[in-house]
Amino acid sequence: MSDSRIRLRFAPSPTGMFHVGNARSLLLNWVVARQSGGTLVLRIEDTDAERSRPEWTEGIVRAMAWLGVGPEEYEGPLFQSSYAAEHAKAAQQLFDTGKAYYCDCTRDGVRARSGSQYAGYDGFCSDRSLDAAEGRALRFRTPDVGVTVVKDLVRGEPTFENRLIEDFVIARGDGSPVFLLANVVDDIAMGITHVIRAEEHLPNAPKQQLLWQALGHQPPTWAHTPILVNEKRQKLSKRRDKVALEMYRDEGFLASAMRNYLMLLGWAPSGDREIVPWSVIEDEFRLGQVNSAPAFFDLKKLTAFNGEYIRALSIEEFIAACAPWLTGPFVTAAEKAEAGFGVSVPPWQPDAYDPAMFARLAPLAQTRISLLSEIVPNVDFLFLDTVAMDEASWAKASKDARVLPDVIAAFEALPTWEAEPLKEALLAVGEAHGLKLGKAQAPVRVAVTGRSVGLPLFESLEVLGRERTLARLRAAAARAAV
Repeated sequence: MSDSRIRLRFAPSPTGMFHVGNARSLLLNWVVARQSGGTLVLRIEDTDAERSRPEWTEGIVRAMAWLGVGPEEYEGPLFQSSYAAEHAKAAQQLFDTGKAYYCDCTRDGVRARSGSQYAGYDGFCSDRSLDAAEGRALRFRTPDVGVTVVKDLVRGEPTFENRLIEDFVIARGDGSPVFLLANVVDDIAMGITHVIRAEEHLPNAPKQQLLWQALGHQPPTWAHTPILVNEKRQKLSKRRDKVALEMYRDEGFLASAMRNYLMLLGWAPSGDREIVPWSVIEDEFRLGQVNSAPAFFDLKKLTAFNGEYIRALSIEEFIAACAPWLTGPFVTAAEKAEAGFGVSVPPWQPDAYDPAMFARLAPLAQTRISLLSEIVPNVDFLFLDTVAMDEASWAKASKDARVLPDVIAAFEALPTWEAEPLKEALLAVGEAHGLKLGKAQAPVRVAVTGRSVGLPLFESLEVLGRERTLARLRAAAARAAV
């Protein structure tokens, strides 16, 4: 597919954190724009003045850039509030042509006429010929007969009976447009040809299609993609689920892994594979192949994806990716904000971090973490003067702490401080005490790292160094002797 006339839009509201559902919609629009040689428009729907804030807009732009959709990839940002004159003009046009009318009905009035609190609007004002006035909403006059067919690239041709679509409000009593009208007018003004969005907007599609036609324009090509659900098959909710993209970014998910995973929610590349480069997705993705069923946002699977992507990095890329979690005060708050990271300050002093030491253990750490944030507890023993010992781990390991004096003596006698001699020395001490290597090294690991699990022990001891290792072993031996 190649058609430079194709124009798509990504239209988030700057009213909160960037939702993973927004991220998926962005990627779907972006991939189609890339495939077609078309244009992606970033439109900020900022007409909710009470909730919209500039920092949320900045967060949207940063989140997009983190995903790989930088400013060079889209037109904008354009702001919905800048199109207020067009919204008013369209509303007036619909009124002047008899396709909309003013209504002063209240909810209580509708209930009184129908005798039901559940009844929808009954068209009471459709023939009253009211003029514009404070408190009078403008309603679109929907057809009483026939059907509206929404041709959808994902869902086929959903059909809506016009008699079941009530005359809906397009401008409030204060004259401000509602979402349905503003969205359509913006799309027309921006020349949007394709609307790709979540299925929750499908009920709006027949109403918006009627508006497109009433304003004298051909409706866009629609594609309503499946909603994202949690493990209980409930729609993802910011009140219940972890949905903010920034949270995943700051935990150490890679953008490449997030992109790959989000694109698989409702679609799959060819062959028996899931982890594929973006170039394959861009080449193979087709909207017509997207499954219309709700898509399960599986955090465990996403984490596993991320681990695979971490292991696929070159060692240089891995070290660079870990830097925000390791360098702490070496990167200013402003620089972190610019880079889009909100990671916490590491627990060691700024001058304690030694990049050369980390580089020696980085290849071992890379094979063991699934999130970049996990790097801190794996290497903190290198950069802390003293480690905070996990009491449960020490309670278990201290049962064999009787080996520590002999381990200290054996380590002190080593002519070279390297992983293999360290292992051989501990193995010999363990055998002398009737312990296998796993049992003998347990108190050594907890004494040195504070934990019962971590990176390979002997390589860790080699990098930590003779004096610091022996000091921690002596302290642990003294504790065990009490």
